[in-house]
Amino acid sequence: MLRTPSHSFTDRFWQFSALIIALLVLLPLAAIVWIAFTPTGEVWGHLLRTVLPGSLMTTLLLMLGVGLSTCITGVVAAWLVTMCEFPGRKIMDWALLIPLAVPTYIVAFSYVEVLDYTGIVQSTIRSIFGFKTSRDYWFPEIRSLGGAIFVMGLVLYPYVYLTTRASFLIQSASTLDVSRTLGASPYGLFFRIALPLARPAIVIGVSLALMECLNDIGAVTFFGVKTLTFSVYDTWLNRSSLGGAAQLALAMLAMVFLLLWLERFGRRKQRFDSGGGSKHRPPTRFDLTGAKAAAAFGLCSLPILLGFIVPGLLLADRASRRLDDLLSPNFLTTSWNSFSLAAVAALITVVVSVALAYALRLNPKGPLKLGVRLASIGYAIPGTVLAIGILIPLANFDNFVDARMENWFGINTGLLLLGSGTGLIYAYCVRFLAVSYGQVEGGFGKISPHLDMAARTLGRNTGQTLGQIHLPILKPVLLSAALLSFVDCMKELPATILLRPFNFETLATTVFEAASREAFEEAALPSLAIVLVGLIPVILLARSSADSFRTKMSKRQAGPAV
Repeated sequence: MLRTPSHSFTDRFWQFSALIIALLVLLPLAAIVWIAFTPTGEVWGHLLRTVLPGSLMTTLLLMLGVGLSTCITGVVAAWLVTMCEFPGRKIMDWALLIPLAVPTYIVAFSYVEVLDYTGIVQSTIRSIFGFKTSRDYWFPEIRSLGGAIFVMGLVLYPYVYLTTRASFLIQSASTLDVSRTLGASPYGLFFRIALPLARPAIVIGVSLALMECLNDIGAVTFFGVKTLTFSVYDTWLNRSSLGGAAQLALAMLAMVFLLLWLERFGRRKQRFDSGGGSKHRPPTRFDLTGAKAAAAFGLCSLPILLGFIVPGLLLADRASRRLDDLLSPNFLTTSWNSFSLAAVAALITVVVSVALAYALRLNPKGPLKLGVRLASIGYAIPGTVLAIGILIPLANFDNFVDARMENWFGINTGLLLLGSGTGLIYAYCVRFLAVSYGQVEGGFGKISPHLDMAARTLGRNTGQTLGQIHLPILKPVLLSAALLSFVDCMKELPATILLRPFNFETLATTVFEAASREAFEEAALPSLAIVLVGLIPVILLARSSADSFRTKMSKRQAGPAV
């Protein structure tokens, strides 16, 4: 069908908008590279000799430990709820996702409160056995690399659980049944058949967990673990060296791109996970009874207990002692700051996601496809790295505008963007665009191209087609994307700490600062608020993953349309 001039103009508008968005996402990365290679004296040599080796080794050890922890916990839990039948399995199926609702920094200072020398566990031990000092007994040090691995593993394993569970569910039952016929034991079936088939999904889940591990600044700060993220933060704020922080950020970016490559490599081989076409049916579960059923239930319950219930109960207990703070001006102000910033960022992120997805729908080839893909990498970029990349461009813009307004009109505008929170919203949008875009792109994929053709036949241009046909259909998807983006913005800590305006506090920064002062009770109420808000998308995620699997199974069992 020939395009009218108006159609060509609107198509070019959407494509141009998508390319501009991609450039805005890449701007912080370009700024980091520029800052890092700007001459800064002997900073780089000093960092190479003193800071980088130790930080890099600590980061690699942390990622290795978290990777192993999340892999073992996620894979074992996914296998048990997928391939075994035991009392409580259906509850565990969705409950194993709940620890995702609790940010790592909240779980971190919760366990510091529980397991530190003055915490309830060690105090009870001293009381029972009559110990007077810590020299009288041995207890694992929670403020350590091991403590950071323990806490992050508890919070981040659901990434591996979710992807591996989906892989186990779509593996052909006929393949597993043949293995059983040939005498394979449950352990042999797991290690020789199911696990190799699920390897791509496991790689994807571990990569996502490690990206979150690399982004963390709250937990490593509480535990005194000097990772690259901590070193960037420390070099920037405490050593007043933005160039040095940018150079350390480059090392972090190299690790991020390595993780992205691993994730893409795993996704490339995802096609081996499924098979059987229309004859596909869910795998037959092993019936567990007695001690085996109790062990399976216990193994599934343990990460939920340690990753959500223990910190949740502790927060609820401490928050109940400060209920008067619910109506205090400080709590209301910080809650409003968090809510308003997250709401604005979520709205912008959804609008940008629609523009990107629709532009790619109109022209799925050429440089636009590459631009959209690049615009979606923000989620992998740690918040500290983004903050550095955003600060310089916006500061230069603020200074330029302030100088011109002062010269022309005698008006001092000050930090127009950074002082108003615009920089923080910019960071949120770049960081969480991928979360929203994934939802929106999936929604567009379910809309038949024939609707677009019919709309054009009736004289509608691309803008009218989007407003009158696509957006009404996509309303549930847009609401889901907005909610997920909103909650992620509420929980974000590294970028918020570094880019917030002066004397501007959010729930996340309030928690961080109170915990840094060991004021656990003061941090409990805002922490609990963040956790309760975070439960909403986790519940939606559990429901959507179950609905998606049921839909996929029904389509496969129905067979191809005649």
